[in-house]
Amino acid sequence: MKKISTLLFGLLGSLLLITSSAAYAEQKQQLGEWDVHYMVVSTPFLTPEVAASYGIVRSKFNALVNISVLDAVTGTAQRVSVSGTAKNLIGTTKTLTFKKVEEGDAIYYLAVLPFRDRENYRFSIDVQRGNTMQTLNFKQEMFVDG
Repeated sequence: MKKISTLLFGLLGSLLLITSSAAYAEQKQQLGEWDVHYMVVSTPFLTPEVAASYGIVRSKFNALVNISVLDAVTGTAQRVSVSGTAKNLIGTTKTLTFKKVEEGDAIYYLAVLPFRDRENYRFSIDVQRGNTMQTLNFKQEMFVDG
């Protein structure tokens, strides 16, 4: 699994280096005691092996939503519950089903979002641990490559 994690983050890191598009940049918001990192990328950027290992269908019409929650002071990965929705401009709401992935000290939450070219989404992601809940909100336009 460590090899797959290295491949996934290496691939995503390479992607960030070769593209300047805001649609592919990792972003962060501080929500209460957490730093919440988020990224939305098109699934064809994943290798077939990495996609298969996580049960992700590679398609130019699928995006991968990646959420990572860290303690804002220590930088330690947090075990939390993550749920959310993505709503397009005409009001169609898609529920995001996140899968928790733990590899070594890293914990991240992955969900697949089907989309159409140039579709704009408003994401609302709830992060909860115990009685503490924070909501991550962001917008992103999705592009079909190829």
